Amino acid sequence: MSSTAPPVLPVSTPQSVESQQPVATPAFRAFISRLNDSLRNGLSQRRPWAELADRSAFSKPENLSEATLRVRKNYSYFRVNYLAVIGLILAFSLLSHPFSLLLLLGLLCSWIFLYLFRPADQPLVIFGRTYTDRETLGILVIFSVIVVFLTTVGSLLISALLVGVGLVCAHGAFRVPEDLFLDEQEPAATGFLSFLGGAASNVAAAAAPAVVARV
Repeated sequence: MSSTAPPVLPVSTPQSVESQQPVATPAFRAFISRLNDSLRNGLSQRRPWAELADRSAFSKPENLSEATLRVRKNYSYFRVNYLAVIGLILAFSLLSHPFSLLLLLGLLCSWIFLYLFRPADQPLVIFGRTYTDRETLGILVIFSVIVVFLTTVGSLLISALLVGVGLVCAHGAFRVPEDLFLDEQEPAATGFLSFLGGAASNVAAAAAPAVVARV
């Protein structure tokens, strides 16, 4: 009487589980780490908020040229504070419009998990269809255009930026700068977005390996 062997159950090995990860974990962790370090480094350079809101230092400028000079000097000194104010206005605008916030988060997650940090050896498969990197990039670009220009996301971001920039310019124009400390600080401030430029370069360095791998 012959006996039948019991069926062999498939066993998943650590290599197969690791190969199915949707995100390149080391690159994604490096991206988050550099972004966190850049934000901490930038916020550590902010000026005291009490100095920013000192009412005794406010006066009406005599003409447009003086207002422009004040804005330039105050931005050189309070640039991190100003950028933080604009960021808070953007955050408040998005939080007050949950639908736009969800759309923007969905767009960001799509770029991160479907293209930037997806392992290069794993093609994108949706509903049984395999998409190449070029097709994925094209779909994400079209999706970005739709979200930004055909929904309320674009107008919301633009209006929040305009409000933030207007508030910063008004504060810079009416606050009298103290030339004693500005003369020492001005050479260090090069470029209108020097703080954001440094953060963007660090983040781009973290994302570069994942992008180059699929080019």
